[in-house]
Amino acid sequence: MKILYAVQGTGNGHLSRAMDVVPCLQRRAAVDVLVSGIQADLVLPFPVKYRMHGLSFIFGKKGGVDLWKTFMSSTVRRLVQEVSSLPIEDYDLVINDFEPISAWACNTREKACVGLSHQVATMDPLAPKPKDQDMLGKLIMRYYAPATTNYGFHFKRYSERIFTPVIRQQVRQLDVADKGHYTVYLPAYDDARLLKHLMRFPDIRWEVFSKHNKTPFEMRNVRVQPIDNDSFIQSMATSSGVLCGAGFETPAEALFLQKKLLVVPMKNQYEQHLNAAALEEMGVPVIKNLKSKHDDTIAAWLNSKQVVTVDYPDCTQEIVDNILETHVSKAFA
Repeated sequence: MKILYAVQGTGNGHLSRAMDVVPCLQRRAAVDVLVSGIQADLVLPFPVKYRMHGLSFIFGKKGGVDLWKTFMSSTVRRLVQEVSSLPIEDYDLVINDFEPISAWACNTREKACVGLSHQVATMDPLAPKPKDQDMLGKLIMRYYAPATTNYGFHFKRYSERIFTPVIRQQVRQLDVADKGHYTVYLPAYDDARLLKHLMRFPDIRWEVFSKHNKTPFEMRNVRVQPIDNDSFIQSMATSSGVLCGAGFETPAEALFLQKKLLVVPMKNQYEQHLNAAALEEMGVPVIKNLKSKHDDTIAAWLNSKQVVTVDYPDCTQEIVDNILETHVSKAFA
């Protein structure tokens, strides 16, 4: 059996999950990996057969997605070429983690595509939703990477096809401690804005991981360093708390490590607002931005000892096995 596993390369969350999902698939079949997108920083520990431009959301520097740069980074001609050139007929099964090229290749050629992503879980009717409904965001979530069958990951099991997060083995094996610093990952803010906001709390040691700077430096109580997977997860494991965007994998890993968590959802990114609604329901504080009017909330979080308790068992292989047993027979029917 030959499987194409296609993963979205915008940000690092999808690739983090792939680090565990792909080895589970490889125990059962021959697997080729496709990555599309241009905003990730992680290096995968296995070969990637297809690297495509795809449709990437470009992070801005003021707390949100830069819609103009996102639009300008993509062209219809390139997308059509990538969709039409992908040889999906070579595969018995296509498994898709919110990846648009393989999804639309399957859609236009009437081939089954199994969605296995966090995004489909956020759109489940039983999953929490923000008060402000974003119609454009809903359309993007629904049609960005359409699949014929969907399974999802979320912070809680809201329905039978939703599983708890995949926590990669590298994180599960960390030694957890509290060395007094706070780990920060807010890629939609540039370093100058982060320094301005974080230095309002001069008694706190902040360790910032930046998409915007390749050279580490320190300014007063803030240390800024480029994104590095090993350094980041070590910082997180030894932190007092984690301040990050309302993505999925980083908040899930922080919760698994029993760290205090405060999230700032990106502007113009509906998925993050869906995540924020779920996290807030669980007891995680959420702020709209880093402006001074939210300083009281940040200060209360810094002074709090409250940690949200979660149970995220290691069951990725079981999930993969069940999906293959369900869909392989259909692929050969």
